[in-house]
Formats: sequence, structure tokens, C-alpha cells
Amino acid sequence: MIGGFGAGERELVSERATDDLEGWLRSRTPERGLRGKSAAVLELLLSQPRRASYGSAGELAQLAGVNVATVTRTAQALGFAGWPALQQELRARYLSSLSAGQVAAEHDAEHRSTGAPGSPGSPGARSLRRDLDGLALLNRRLDERVLSTIAEAVAAARRTTIVADGSYAAVGLALAHNARLAGYPVHAVTAGSELVNAMASVGEGDVLIAVSFWRLYENTVLAANEARARGARVFAVTDAASPALAAAAEEVVLVPAEGEAFFPSLTAGIAVAQALVTQLAAVDPARTGAAIEAAESMWTRFGLLHRHPAPPR
Repeated sequence: MIGGFGAGERELVSERATDDLEGWLRSRTPERGLRGKSAAVLELLLSQPRRASYGSAGELAQLAGVNVATVTRTAQALGFAGWPALQQELRARYLSSLSAGQVAAEHDAEHRSTGAPGSPGSPGARSLRRDLDGLALLNRRLDERVLSTIAEAVAAARRTTIVADGSYAAVGLALAHNARLAGYPVHAVTAGSELVNAMASVGEGDVLIAVSFWRLYENTVLAANEARARGARVFAVTDAASPALAAAAEEVVLVPAEGEAFFPSLTAGIAVAQALVTQLAAVDPARTGAAIEAAESMWTRFGLLHRHPAPPR
């Protein structure tokens, strides 16, 4: 029993065995295995994860001695829509295996390989472009059905706990703050006694949303599995569906989180938080409207705002 958590630890031990990149890929292989040219693609992914993470389908096909269609079929056999979807998660998992310094070195190497030193533009401009690319990718791949499922679960829940640690806490705090304004009992917690105390009261009728990118926090995995064992509905917002986290989650929202420097980008994560709370506000507009009116009244009573909205005519 670790830090007050007991349920689900046995399952976590076996899931850790498939949480590294090789274990994850092999766990997705069909029972009958991959044969011939598809097997060659899989072995390339295992032996050269860096090149696969940054290369195109054409480059991967050339390295494996196959055609692009075979790369696509291999990705589909592993449970992905195609090579871009597989590469997104492969790259997130590859980067999660590196230290912060190694991630920065990878980005430096990537810029050098594009031609001009550091690639065109300042580091800040490159960061903006990477975030724009991440948002475009998120927009193409996000399943709106999942947003509705999570919003409806939060609306029906007795209470919702968001587990978000480190810099990822920014995503959880934004989501919790706006969800409370929309009229729902949602709170964000991080590590330590606050998390343990919150988990002690989680049970049926509750929702837990786990938010974590890059290198997954152990307390996030433990909280998700404990919540599920206690009968709560669990959802995850992450950049790579770790088996230890995905096994506990009813739905997983995959979010591009690669940054330009040595830390993950939170831009797409914040966009998902905004999308979720917008969806939540639409579940019961009357409830949300009343909650916002009550908040406005308190803001005025406490003199919270420098500028006040004009009174209705």
C-alpha cells in the first residue's frame, strides 16, 4: 500500500511491463502477429524509434524496404487510423523516455536537420508555430463524442476531481475554475496530502479526470486506478495513452503536447479544457446561467473587478 492507495496496485505491476515503448508496441500487435513486410515495419519502429518519430511515411517505407501502403496497413493493424496517428503517439512515447536535457537536444538536432541553424525564426516564433501545428492536429483528430461523454458525466456527477500535477496543473486549474463558474462542483488537486485526502472520499457517483503529459506522474496513475476501483467514472487527458492510465479510464483524450524547448506545451491541453467547459455549459444552460448570475453578484459585492459591466437597460 503506497501513500494510502491500495486497490489496483497488482494490475499496475503488470501494466508497467507494457508501458515502455517496446512493450506498448508489442501489446498492440494482433494475436496472430504481423508477418512479412509489416513485421519489418514493426521491427524498424522498435529498433529506430527516433527516426520513426521524426520521419515521414515515405522515409520509413524506404528504411524498411517496403512501400508507403505497407506502412499504413501496419499502423492500422496496430489499431491506428494510419501512420500520422501512430507517429503522434510513438513520438510522444519516445520523448517521454528522455530527460529534459535530452528533449532539448532532440529539438536542436531537429532544427539542424532542416537546414538553417535553429531553423527559421526565433525560438519564440518556432514555439508559436509548433503550438499552431498542435492545435491543427488536435482539431483534425479530436472526437467530439468523447467531449460530450465527459461533459455529461461531470454534469451528472456528485462531484468531480481533476488530478493535475506540475506544470500540467495549469490545465486542471483552468478546467476546474470555469466548470465551477458553470455551476458544477469541480475541484483540481495535485500531489501530496491534498490528493490523498481527496481520494479518500471518492466513490460511486463521482468523476475523476486525470491530466498528464510527457512523463506520467505515478500519483496520477494511482489516483485514476483507485478512483475506478471505488466506482467513480475516470477520464484521462494526455499525450500518450499509457496502459497503466488508459486501463482505468473510460475515455482518453489524446492531446499533442510537444513543446519547442525542454518542457511540454500546454496550449492544446488548455484548448481541450476550454472545449470541455463549453460543452459542459451547454448541458444545462439554465443551471449555468443561474450560476454565472450568482457569481456576478458576488464579484460586485466583494468589489472584485476594476471595471464593472454596464447595468441592463
